[in-house]
Amino acid sequence: MDKRLAGLLRLLELERLEVNIFRGESRDIGSPQVYGGQVLGQALQAAYATVDAGRVVHSLHAYFLRRGDFDAPIVYFVDRSRDGHSFTSRRVTAIQHGEQIFNCSASFQAPEPGFEHQFPMPDVPPPEELPESLLPGSEFLEGLSPRLRQFVHERPIEFRAVPLSTTSTLAGANRQYLWIRTVDELPDDERLHQCLLAYASDFHLLGTALVRHQQSAMRDKLMIASIDHAMWFHHPVRVDDWLLYSIESPSASGARGSSESRWCASSMRARFSARST
Repeated sequence: MDKRLAGLLRLLELERLEVNIFRGESRDIGSPQVYGGQVLGQALQAAYATVDAGRVVHSLHAYFLRRGDFDAPIVYFVDRSRDGHSFTSRRVTAIQHGEQIFNCSASFQAPEPGFEHQFPMPDVPPPEELPESLLPGSEFLEGLSPRLRQFVHERPIEFRAVPLSTTSTLAGANRQYLWIRTVDELPDDERLHQCLLAYASDFHLLGTALVRHQQSAMRDKLMIASIDHAMWFHHPVRVDDWLLYSIESPSASGARGSSESRWCASSMRARFSARST
């Protein structure tokens, strides 16, 4: 396996301290604080460690309360809120230095058949027709601080951006389209794929709120961070196959921006959604 992806899988592994208490390590990827997707993915892993096999997450709602410290472990407390006939509910609290830095509620369901419908796949170029990397050029990197240059290093997840000019409906919109997938194949473990999607969901989401204002999250003068983040999982997911990340920002005000996204598998077999402010 690619060493970048293997490192991410190790990051998502948690040490069990007690029946409902887990400890995770952090990685400095160049962001001002612990990357929110890391905490989200680890919290989902902690919740999954207390959920019966056969039940998968269908929604989670999270709040980021304080900046995470790279140099200290994060302890996750899982509250087993409910184990019902079809649904399981968990609440996870992340602690550092004796204070909450994050909490989330997650709901899990045993698979059941039912009515199905979904929006059509957006009409965008396939990933094979787009550049292989979203990493910026050397001229852009030279204008960044050392810390921000570290943030754009090669990651275990590949991004391919759809240029706004490729589709007339995109022009002038508060929207971005990106294809994403991991840089290598993964085991057939639905829970792992969902945790990795949670990890990836915090990339580029809030930055979309800056598109209309012709600003970039990679500027030193801007400080952005997720406050609340929600996800819904409507179908099984594979993050080692191409997913279209469709993001739009309906509103920004009061020093807050709101972004919503949909993840679509290239075959349209899967669909997921996320919202963050």
